[in-house]
Amino acid sequence: MNVLGNLQSRAAANPAHIVLSEGADPRIVAAAVRAVAAGLGQVTLVGAQDAIVAQLAAIDAAPTDALRIADPATSPLTADVADSYYQLRQHKGISRDVAETQAHDPLIFAAMLVRMGHADGTVGGAVATTSDTVRAALQIIGKAEGAALVSSFFLMVLPENHPSGRDAMIFSDCGLVIDPNANELAAIAAQSAASCTALMGEIPKVALLSFSSKGSARHAAVSKVNDALTTLKSAHSSLLADGELQFDAAFVPEVGTSKAKGSDVAGHANVMIFPNLDAGNIGYKIAQRVGGCTAIGPVLQGLAKPANDLSRGCTADDVVHMIAVTALQVAALKETT
Repeated sequence: MNVLGNLQSRAAANPAHIVLSEGADPRIVAAAVRAVAAGLGQVTLVGAQDAIVAQLAAIDAAPTDALRIADPATSPLTADVADSYYQLRQHKGISRDVAETQAHDPLIFAAMLVRMGHADGTVGGAVATTSDTVRAALQIIGKAEGAALVSSFFLMVLPENHPSGRDAMIFSDCGLVIDPNANELAAIAAQSAASCTALMGEIPKVALLSFSSKGSARHAAVSKVNDALTTLKSAHSSLLADGELQFDAAFVPEVGTSKAKGSDVAGHANVMIFPNLDAGNIGYKIAQRVGGCTAIGPVLQGLAKPANDLSRGCTADDVVHMIAVTALQVAALKETT
């Protein structure tokens, strides 16, 4: 079974209730129907009832117990959502009238359903911008207790029969934290290692990337990566992690042996931690567009409950993959609480 098939199979073994905030979009509707058929759990489509019903009818589908519609304009939960949202945001100057209006915003409504325990996780961003989608997650669901920050990663699925023999890797942070300091970089690495276990079912081998390998260059940017490794190993002594490593030293066994002799990670890393958003965003797009990788994300990590972003250019396949990812995040969260 390939990586994406395995992802869905593992998610089906841990079904969750996922809310999709852009429920009238044809891609979202098609993905919801497929996700339910695949046994990934219950899906709630948020949006105008008539528009969603019409989209379902266009593909010969209809609402069921597992595939539900929540229209903020008519939902019996909207009043509670408005009140809870007011209680949450009144310290920021939100009035009850504004809270009642914003409760009809699909992004806010969906995130509040998760916060209030009516759903396990939410996915949006097929229509809304990343900034709006992430803002709703941060303001409403919030950072997990004990999390140093909220970061993101991409699950990079390599083409079948890749010469490296690899199936997938975690790339982080490629979408959220612009210029992490050493402590933040260590936190991103720890979060990404946990995400590797949850999504890939593998022992994480974490490479903190740089333009230098093991002292081949001296610069403040290299020192930051080394300081991050020290912090990471201090907090997670059993974690397989190494740095600073150039990407080829982290990925290619022969190069890893040459540039980082004796390393347990070099040449075999499955979690790649980029030193800043410039490097991460450029790196994942090169891997996607030149290397032929499938990039699933950005997936958020460090939130109290799962909430994830989609690209506005996403396909129905992308949405199904993200539903599966979110379901596995729910399962991982349940294991730790």
